[in-house]
Amino acid sequence: MSFRIQPAAPARPNRCQLFGPGSRPAIFEKMAASSADVINLDLEDSVAPSDKDSARANVIEAIGSVDWGNKYISVRINGLDTPYWYRDVVDLLEQADERLDQIMIPKVGCAEDIYAVDALVTAIEAAKGRKKKISFEVIIESAAGIAHAEEIAAASPRLQAMSLGAADFAASMGMQTTGIGGTQENYYMQVGENRHWSDPWHWAQAKIVAACRTHGVLPVDGPFGDFSDDDGFIAQARRSATLGMVGKWAIHPKQIALANDVFTPSEEAVAEAREILAAMEDAKAKGEGATVYKGRLVDIASIKQAEVIVAQAELITAS
Repeated sequence: MSFRIQPAAPARPNRCQLFGPGSRPAIFEKMAASSADVINLDLEDSVAPSDKDSARANVIEAIGSVDWGNKYISVRINGLDTPYWYRDVVDLLEQADERLDQIMIPKVGCAEDIYAVDALVTAIEAAKGRKKKISFEVIIESAAGIAHAEEIAAASPRLQAMSLGAADFAASMGMQTTGIGGTQENYYMQVGENRHWSDPWHWAQAKIVAACRTHGVLPVDGPFGDFSDDDGFIAQARRSATLGMVGKWAIHPKQIALANDVFTPSEEAVAEAREILAAMEDAKAKGEGATVYKGRLVDIASIKQAEVIVAQAELITAS
């Protein structure tokens, strides 16, 4: 282990982030009543340019008037390459209720992008006397973003989460696909007469997870575009969870339960993790650094793996 201790990520459930456009206030109550852990009210891609001002006003009003329960409330602002983002930040911080938890910053390409938003947010919080410090989530959606993922993860103490935005990322990389997430038809290996499809997002997800875990940030998988394909969504979510991601976006209400199921450790997994911890306690009491559990070796590293599963389960139960 390095002398520098790896910081812990924020201790809050983030299994599912439900997105809804700020231009559709009629759905806000339904979003609040959902079982998503995080609500993302969107001012960016799902809102037409002509609706930006009204969507912003809708979101500001709803933050204070809707009963969001214990959900984490996040607003996706417009990108820093647009003329909308500064007004999003200023109006949210000056007008929105303190129920607002987080600002999501899209299309982040470098640490300086975070610095710009952080400076503006910090100034407004001080000027308005806001008590709650707003957190950030960033979306990696470009070649620059993935190239600078680690410096972005370290850019601000406000940063709590980092997501992969597959569609814009694919466009920036010049990938020959119009799919949003999931396996792609032409990304395969040929073995004799059989084709085996690989995951084109794997390397980017792994880099995001490494950057996030290094700096105490939650790594999150982004959207899966085909909401008619439950099996495809589940398969990608399981791959993401295996890599170390803590949750996934839902762009349709039916995806909420799928994400929650995948990113909630099963009763069997939790029971096994507890048994491994108990077995290792017995081994330590005997002065042994390893033991055998169900025919396989478990050691100090196994304790850390088991503790992750138990901690996830306890966090979700307590929420």
